[in-house]
Amino acid sequence: MEVLPDKFTYPFRYTPHPLVVEEAQKLITEISANSALDSLFCEGKMLGVMVCSDKNGDTVTLKAFSGLAGGRSKVPGFAPPVFDWAAPQGYFRKREAQISNILKNPCSCPDCRDLNPSRMSAELQEWLFSQYKVLNARGETMTIKEIFAGRGLVPPAGTGDCAAPKMLQMAYSKGLTPRAMGEFWYGRSPEKEVREQGRFYPSCTGKCGPLLSYMLQGLEVEANPLDKEYDGGEEPEVLYEDNCILVVDKPAGMLSVPGRTRADSLLEWLQNRYGEVYSCHRLDMDTSGVMVFARTMEAKVNIEAQFAAREVQKTYRARLTAGGPWRNADKGTIVLPLSLDYYDRPRQMVDRENGKPAVTGFEVLRKFPDGEIDLRFTPLTGRSHQIRVHAAHSQGLGRPIKGDKLYGAPEAGRLFLFAESLTFRHPESGEKVNFCI
Repeated sequence: MEVLPDKFTYPFRYTPHPLVVEEAQKLITEISANSALDSLFCEGKMLGVMVCSDKNGDTVTLKAFSGLAGGRSKVPGFAPPVFDWAAPQGYFRKREAQISNILKNPCSCPDCRDLNPSRMSAELQEWLFSQYKVLNARGETMTIKEIFAGRGLVPPAGTGDCAAPKMLQMAYSKGLTPRAMGEFWYGRSPEKEVREQGRFYPSCTGKCGPLLSYMLQGLEVEANPLDKEYDGGEEPEVLYEDNCILVVDKPAGMLSVPGRTRADSLLEWLQNRYGEVYSCHRLDMDTSGVMVFARTMEAKVNIEAQFAAREVQKTYRARLTAGGPWRNADKGTIVLPLSLDYYDRPRQMVDRENGKPAVTGFEVLRKFPDGEIDLRFTPLTGRSHQIRVHAAHSQGLGRPIKGDKLYGAPEAGRLFLFAESLTFRHPESGEKVNFCI
């Protein structure tokens, strides 16, 4: 029997506890075997499980779904909504119908001129978020409107309807202590976001960021991994240096440049040893591998211009998670435009309307008996998280990179992605140089 963790899951970047994984698999099996439940969720839905302890120390598992399920806000066995805005005879639905009727049948009579549908919709949304009264572990209550207003924000539509706040609200109302949670996908993969049945994903930052930060007050929660000092135990390795550039092998888990936290970055590490050093590009914190830094401003401008003109050639190595049969060619090109998921930063999504072009070449290097696959990626564009999304998205390779906590494979200790090689023109001599690990 797995021991319950001392600290609750940090919901925005986590590795699911084994008990959470076990309960999630039970729920997937239960839904798959029940045609009525499957029909509610098969189109694609984020589900959640939360392992709690009661006053006697016994384990209690809660489950929830995000939004509505088949148009329903309540399903037996699942956590109820924090506020049931979808009740057919409730104020929200009635007022919504009135606004819809005004839009369909505008009236110019004097008594109707003050009926402004846009203003009425905004007032209705403001009213709605005043009805969501959420609890935290201290026993305090605050409305969603108040929580966001305290940060100078307006809550996005749908705030409070995700699985995590529903489960926390239910746990607190029943006197349970939340111990671990996870949110995972069930059903068909969507067109835009990276979602695949059975895989875990972190809570969204736009809607759930401020909300969960309040609801978790008073609960012992795991630290944000991004706030931790680099403790990977692996020193950066300087592969090449001259009076113009530094080429370095960045360890996984180390920031490329200073971020919003106090964690040390590779740029600061180099500046402490070499003095004047400038960044020219970045790797994700979780990604290791070859990077080039400039030692003069002239070199920085030159190298950045090469990146902007797509003259720099890069290759990456990655290991994809096991899945079903490999349905892709062993060599090819992925073309999927990407844009930032505004309410779920820093995750990216496939966006064929407004996304920026993103092109990645790939080549299978080795297939393992357990179903994992080693590949070499050659990005022809340089979008944020490009390789990670192109690997994980259902319209790409359909398998996240092992250890990718953002895109569905959080179980491994680290992200199995590293920058293998970098080729560019030396900013002083103009000669093409290549660095490879």
